Amino acid sequence: MTQLHHLPTTLWAERGGDHTAREIAQQPAVWRQLPACLDNLPSGARATLHALLSDPRALVLLTGAGTSAYAGELVADQLDAVWPAQVRALATTTLLSHPALYLSAKRPLLLVSFARSGNSPESQAAVELVRAQSPGALFLNITCNADGKLARDGAGQQDTINVVLPPASCDQGFAMTSSFTAMVLAALSLLGPDPLPLAAQRLQQLAALAEHWMVTQAADWHALGQRDFQRIIYLGGGPLEALAREAALKVLELSGGRTLALANTPLGFRHGPKSVLNADSLVVLFHSQDAHARRYDEDLLNELRRDQVAGAVLSIDGKALGAPDDITDAWLAVCHVVFAQVLALHQSMRLGLTPDNPFPDGTVNRVVQGVIIHDYA
Repeated sequence: MTQLHHLPTTLWAERGGDHTAREIAQQPAVWRQLPACLDNLPSGARATLHALLSDPRALVLLTGAGTSAYAGELVADQLDAVWPAQVRALATTTLLSHPALYLSAKRPLLLVSFARSGNSPESQAAVELVRAQSPGALFLNITCNADGKLARDGAGQQDTINVVLPPASCDQGFAMTSSFTAMVLAALSLLGPDPLPLAAQRLQQLAALAEHWMVTQAADWHALGQRDFQRIIYLGGGPLEALAREAALKVLELSGGRTLALANTPLGFRHGPKSVLNADSLVVLFHSQDAHARRYDEDLLNELRRDQVAGAVLSIDGKALGAPDDITDAWLAVCHVVFAQVLALHQSMRLGLTPDNPFPDGTVNRVVQGVIIHDYA
């Protein structure tokens, strides 16, 4: 397993961050295990999914809550661009409260549920709601926990395909790390048009790239993580906008809410949110692989560095770090997010928190609690 710690391994355990540190570092190894999970699907399962994706009347909803919702947001546009079906991301937290806006019995529907544990109350409630309101819908559960309620209930349904990811992807730490990247890559591999052997090659390529980044960038990431930033702003366009939102969430989670974290697009940032910048701010821009989008990225980077208002401005650029040109932003995002995970981990340690459980008082939990599911008539 790649060592990203840049600190003695025993220190992470002593400070309550052993799970989180190991789960960040293990991600390339987890990605290499994904093809075996996909190869274990029932015969014809992928053909069934692709048949629905090929139907221009069909709607595909990618759903989850929190980080799981961001997984759907990250892959939705890339999938929507290559299939006749409409593919959109919709958080369970929105679907459950406003189902009339999104569900219809008049068109074929695929509900893709992303879930680390599969035990969040919204996960199963969304499935039950769709089954009741859209008869004939198809369900795809992408989950990290074979023993979770989502996987167990789906196993007995003829309309459900379960994809259970490697056991290591079911993070034991508070923050989702391995689970997020594994779910993103599983969705791109399974729902994308490329043959699975080609997707498997891409997974190997990304794993090698992430391992290289972790080793070559570890010292710089560690040094940045020790700085006292009061505000961290992540920027990304297209699929990387969802990545920016996930990166900001990691800061909020692992800092126990003590560090303000925001997300926006490079073009949108100028329209008001830029006012948050001060000398205690870090701005991180996820550079797009797309040549047209990069021009906007570079314009904003030049502006921020010229203004000299933010305490630090950083570009995470796949091209500069050796990523091949033919890897799209959605695929490469799993490598980019490793930086954000490591930075949030170091900030948590700097603040004297326990990263595996930044909320020991139980006000925020690894599996969400306190949700009441109301019947929908």
